[in-house]
Amino acid sequence: MTMKIPQGALVVVANGGAARVFSNVGDERTLTLKQEALLEGMNLDDDGPAGSMPAESSASQLDEATFAKQLALGLNDGALKNRYAHLVLIADPQTLGRIRPLLHKETTQRLVGDLAKDFTNAPLETIERALS
Repeated sequence: MTMKIPQGALVVVANGGAARVFSNVGDERTLTLKQEALLEGMNLDDDGPAGSMPAESSASQLDEATFAKQLALGLNDGALKNRYAHLVLIADPQTLGRIRPLLHKETTQRLVGDLAKDFTNAPLETIERALS
């Protein structure tokens, strides 16, 4: 996968329960990611998933869908408040599929690219290599 990732771009690596937030401190030619935040253990008790879920969904499936919704809402909030100009989203296919329809138009306009892979626990070098 080859995409130009501008300096300062927000790179979010997520799965159904956690997200690592990076920024590109390199440039378009030399991607260098710096971890800015780790989002996990969000309070899912008073929230639920977006849209409808099958009645037979397990508690963990509901939590994963709720986490995806909260992550999408956070990305939308950041876009609407101009906290980032460019976004790269990496998530396992199911989480990515839950996040995409929830992204605001402002957020999708900032989306440089996305990758359907679970790199949440991958070393930094593996993530950089996948994006280079």
